[in-house]
Amino acid sequence: MPTIHDLDTPSILIDAARAEANIARAQAHADRIGLKLRPHIKTHKLPYWAKKQVAAGAVGITCQKIGEAEVMADAGLDDIFLPYNIIGRAKLERLLALHRRIALSVTADSLETIEGLAATFADAGHPLPVLVECDTGMGRCGVQSADEAVALAGRIDKAAGLVFGGLMTYPAAGRAEEAEAWLADAKQKLAASGLACKRVSSGGTPDMWRSADTSVVTEYRPGTYIYLDRYQVAKGVGTLDDCALTVLSTVVSHPTPTRAILDSGSKALTSDTLGLPDFGELLGISGARVTGLSEEHGTVTLSGEGRLSIGDRVRVVPDHCCVVTNLFNEVNLIDGETVLETLPVAARGRTA
Repeated sequence: MPTIHDLDTPSILIDAARAEANIARAQAHADRIGLKLRPHIKTHKLPYWAKKQVAAGAVGITCQKIGEAEVMADAGLDDIFLPYNIIGRAKLERLLALHRRIALSVTADSLETIEGLAATFADAGHPLPVLVECDTGMGRCGVQSADEAVALAGRIDKAAGLVFGGLMTYPAAGRAEEAEAWLADAKQKLAASGLACKRVSSGGTPDMWRSADTSVVTEYRPGTYIYLDRYQVAKGVGTLDDCALTVLSTVVSHPTPTRAILDSGSKALTSDTLGLPDFGELLGISGARVTGLSEEHGTVTLSGEGRLSIGDRVRVVPDHCCVVTNLFNEVNLIDGETVLETLPVAARGRTA
């Protein structure tokens, strides 16, 4: 079998055993506290891993864009949540076609979005579940109050081809308790208005591990947990030994004793640092950090005892693995240095 030494660089390596262990650990945690797991495929974009997640016990998957969901449906995934406002005739028609094939649910945070859905989905015998997206502190999409959530839920309930599916949020990191209180208030107000709210969906890998044994949340949508990255390690989710994704790179220049250059720039290692002070670190090279990126060059600063030579091949743990996945056409599943399989990143670039 081929080994990582046969691969050209830059390339993505996925430690298959680590990814499998991360899947099992998260599913066991969710099962222990009675939480349904609906993993977000944005991290891996691979039907291969989506099927593994469902086989481990996930109730379905989450996709952010219709194009991702179409890829997953074509591969046989049949229960998909799209927590995104679907706007425009072309997208609504694609959504309707998808709804006819699989169990599908979506979100909305405005009357305009709901009206578009209501005009497209008219079959009362096969209604589309629509959850109301709630801004519980993230400051992105979502209704701003529980009263707004109730009003939109009522509009969904009145549409013949729609059914109110519950509440959805993507909470700000570290503010799970704030989100919990927001959602509990909204659920109470929904009940007072005569609307049952059986599904409350939340997300974010770090806070999943801080979930209370009792919560208003019924479903969780972690994404990064399957691979992990430096951001997740910084948040205490795991260690570098749990990180499944690395970028195999080559040292192409070494201008000074403390500066080396990799063939992995911003087109291979994302510039999305999630607030970390640098862009990645080199496994097994003490004090080696990727401190600068241009398109095809990654600048490594050496501040410890580690040393590099031109031609060395190194493995970089990125800050944010989800974006890195979308930069490559394929990934290599590995066991140690053995390449088990090379897979196309099937949902890469499906941004519509």
